[in-house]
Amino acid sequence: MDRAVSRWAPGASYGPVLGQTDLYLLGRDAALEVNPLLKGEVPQYQMQFHVVTGFSSSNRNQGDTSVQGKDEPATLPRVTQIILISRFSPWCTIIKKDTGVTIGDICSAIYKDYVEHEITDAEYATLSQRAQDQLKRTAAQHFNNQMQPQGGQWGYYTPQQAPDRLRRVDWLRERVYFEGLSKDDNYVQSRLGFKAPNIFVMDLTS
Repeated sequence: MDRAVSRWAPGASYGPVLGQTDLYLLGRDAALEVNPLLKGEVPQYQMQFHVVTGFSSSNRNQGDTSVQGKDEPATLPRVTQIILISRFSPWCTIIKKDTGVTIGDICSAIYKDYVEHEITDAEYATLSQRAQDQLKRTAAQHFNNQMQPQGGQWGYYTPQQAPDRLRRVDWLRERVYFEGLSKDDNYVQSRLGFKAPNIFVMDLTS
């Protein structure tokens, strides 16, 4: 007997892929269902994607640092674009894929957006002096954690060094674990001035 195929199975042949125009025309009927992996609804599994390193610690016991279900669609129906915001940063992360955004696409986009982009002088100036000091300490910690294997392996003390740039990931301070997506239209409306079915809030923890 053939086994039933999961509705979240990877592939480009399961249902429609909705674009921005489709979502607009459908209006309130365009409710998107988020993949259970991104909602913490899979037994004995908790999404934990480390934004600084780009690895997942969810399957660390098995020695696997990849994201579980990375090729599965992030939503059903699938969509060509997903917009992410966070309660802990001022930026929007936009993920686009013509065949439908996957879980892996989301994790990759978050990593690139926060690790590869620097904080601008104007963004830095919006912070209080205390917040600026905390940001610099976080940046130094992230920088030295990445450099640690090179000096720490010999057992001698390596003085902390200051990074030559401040990245978006440093803004998050200790909240560097992406654990999924949630829907909060009230918060989205207050942040962006509008809401849409494909705008989600990132769940970030320490």
